[in-house]
Amino acid sequence: MVFMLNVKCKKIRGKIMKVAGPVVVAKEMAGAKMYNMVEVSDERLIGEVIELKGDKAIIQVYEETSGLKPGDVVVSTGRALSVELGPGIIGSIYDGIQRPLELIRKNSGIFIRRGERPDAIDKKRKWHFFGCVKKGNKVHAGSIVGSVKESGAIENRIMVPPDVSSGVVRKIGDGKFCVDDVVCEIDCANGAKRSITMCHVWPVREKRGYAKKFAPREPLVTGQRVVDMFYPVAKGGTAAIPGPFGAGKTVTLHQIAKWADADIIVYVGCGERGNEMTNVLEELPKLVDKNTGKPLMERTILIANTSNMPVAAREASIYTGVTIAEYYRDMGYCVALIADSTSRWAEAMREISSRLEEMPGEEGYPAYLSSRLSEFYERSGLVETLSGKMGSVSIIGAVSPQGGDFSEPVTQCTVRVTKCFWALDAKLADMRHFPAVNWNKSYSLYARVLSGWYKERLSDDWSHARAELVKILKKESELKEVVQLVGMDALPYRDQLTMLAAKIIREDFLQQDVFHKNDSYCSVDKQMKMMNVILKFYDEGNKVSGDIKKIREMDCARRIALLRYADEEKVDTEYKGIVKGIADEFSKIGG
Repeated sequence: MVFMLNVKCKKIRGKIMKVAGPVVVAKEMAGAKMYNMVEVSDERLIGEVIELKGDKAIIQVYEETSGLKPGDVVVSTGRALSVELGPGIIGSIYDGIQRPLELIRKNSGIFIRRGERPDAIDKKRKWHFFGCVKKGNKVHAGSIVGSVKESGAIENRIMVPPDVSSGVVRKIGDGKFCVDDVVCEIDCANGAKRSITMCHVWPVREKRGYAKKFAPREPLVTGQRVVDMFYPVAKGGTAAIPGPFGAGKTVTLHQIAKWADADIIVYVGCGERGNEMTNVLEELPKLVDKNTGKPLMERTILIANTSNMPVAAREASIYTGVTIAEYYRDMGYCVALIADSTSRWAEAMREISSRLEEMPGEEGYPAYLSSRLSEFYERSGLVETLSGKMGSVSIIGAVSPQGGDFSEPVTQCTVRVTKCFWALDAKLADMRHFPAVNWNKSYSLYARVLSGWYKERLSDDWSHARAELVKILKKESELKEVVQLVGMDALPYRDQLTMLAAKIIREDFLQQDVFHKNDSYCSVDKQMKMMNVILKFYDEGNKVSGDIKKIREMDCARRIALLRYADEEKVDTEYKGIVKGIADEFSKIGG
């Protein structure tokens, strides 16, 4: 975490008068402003002003506050809490305030020392800069002046910082530079001269600008059938994934992080258990990107703020993640931000609010919980950047309601601002059904908007096929109550066929095996073929009136179940064989 902009600011020195957990009250702070960054005590602990009362400043400290005492010095820098943006972020692992954890581990071991402030980006490493503008070219805030190869998969496009007015390029570099070296010089329209480096800073609570925002028009393909076919999320859209403990939120988010067709993945572990973040850190470096054939970490940024870290830093971790996501969006990339989980963030806000003695809202959460969640999710979107490129930030946030109660405040506030709702069900998880997305409670408001893409990319029948499968599952839910009373054999043939088709949908389509290479990720083409063969089976079954036991034992039913494990290259052959097999076997049954 760094200061905002290279400008001189008057420092205000005060003294601690009260310490209450992560909250510190300092006096003699007249002149300080809201959200100013401060340094607390001689150890220079990082903090932020969150409330002002006369000459008193209430500060939330992002590090452990034990040992602080009244009289210790507090220094307000006059600058906003910010992140450092430039080449070297991709593949990094940061804590909630953008301290590089790998560098800290090398310097001081596995525990972060208080007051430790290593650079977020390596200032000594040299990058080969390729200028893409010439002397005399006109540029403005957001214009791309050059690029460096940040990783095997990502090109970091060096932009004119947002605080620079329009002007003319006076000098442009080409060659190897450190991130703080000047690579471009601009004569601004107002007469000022500005030197551009490959690195700049941005306040985490402030949205980055763009030229125009558009309605979503393309899905974020995740390779998870229940998501892509039933409840799709758009690039630039928002999604919530609530569920009780053990329902598989983290595993589902890991799958999306691994397989989503985003250019950049920003994974924020906000208040999660250390072992869960360890799994992410161990798995991602081993995974190969299906699009580039290179390690997945070459397009991933991890922000690890585990549950044993200071509670105030959880709030910062969310803002740090979304600011980094917007930075790469401005280069023209599609970014997926995954936050696990926003409930821990809300709990941190609740604790800070109670320390401030604010009037509590529902279940003790602060009254501004809804507005904070809205501000966060509203930073998603598909935009035309200031440089004229198209970029997007998609935000997927996990929610952890206690006992799976979706009526609790965090879930309800999230539902109001997100357009995609993947409700996880503990009962499905207990049945080993993963992803445990409950098809009766989940929904996506993007389905109609994205139908044009699916129609063009896959088939004119996508909307119809999706609606038919959902209808079969809903019908099964209604029939279950009858089955419990009279038994399956008492149902008429058509209802028994519906129950069989629903079972195939649940077990052979909606379920996915994380550990099987051909089932962990499923292309949209394969998904569409799977939907088609299930509907073909159901439609052909409705044309006859045979013995349901014989239909269950059909070879085509077995082949439908095995289609999910078929290699992507062999799916088309398998699909044609199954379709022919269904027609042949049902024709033998007759009417």
